[in-house]
Amino acid sequence: DKETNYLIISITPYTFLSYILLFIFNKKVFVYLRSDGHEEYKAILGFLGPIIYNLMFRLVTFKSRIITCQKRLFIKRKCELVFPSELDSSWQKNNRKPSLDKPRLLYVGRIKIEKGIFSLLEIFSKVDVDLNLTVAGRIEKSLPENNKVSFIGHVQGYQKLIEVYDSHNIFILPSFTEAHPKVLDESLARERPVIIFEDIKHVIQDREGIFVSKRNEKSLLETINFIIKNYSKIQEKMQKNKLPTKQDFISKLSNILSSN
Repeated sequence: DKETNYLIISITPYTFLSYILLFIFNKKVFVYLRSDGHEEYKAILGFLGPIIYNLMFRLVTFKSRIITCQKRLFIKRKCELVFPSELDSSWQKNNRKPSLDKPRLLYVGRIKIEKGIFSLLEIFSKVDVDLNLTVAGRIEKSLPENNKVSFIGHVQGYQKLIEVYDSHNIFILPSFTEAHPKVLDESLARERPVIIFEDIKHVIQDREGIFVSKRNEKSLLETINFIIKNYSKIQEKMQKNKLPTKQDFISKLSNILSSN
């Protein structure tokens, strides 16, 4: 069916080959850019990474209609801006008051080099103050032991995930590259402040409650201490955030895909 539209969510070797077939058969293709693949491939493969990705990127975006979660990802021509989200009304109900007896940090995401988790674990190995870090995500290989770090594996189901957010007082995203990470909105919906590193400070946009740290022990501890001391004021500002919802995301994406 020549009227069928196809959506490529990310540019990988697999989707690149899929695009080639769709192009050959003259199909209408939409590409949704969710992250900066040049930066991701560099973190994974070194200097060759951006070269490999750039080749796929140029070919896949050549005649496709582009959707993106951040305009900086595609500036060559007009594109549609759609923010990904998993939030529904449940995420902003019955917010639990956090315990502030000590910093209880949480990371939710893939255990991959580009996500900066190994860099964060190295920083935590040097920390000598009373705090904890919980890592939620599938573990594919052994990780260094640290009595300040707990690994709880993949959290299944949004209700359990909400409980995990609520049992911590700070969320940390140590990624080297991101565009619009959904975990930030999840944490902000539960009124938990967020720490990121300078590499991805562009993700803040107009959201309150996100703080930027340098990627070292001293700066991270200073940022954590500031948040704990000013927690109530920070939460008041966070309540003004207008966060994207799952329904908004689906509706906007569906409208674009069904348009001519």
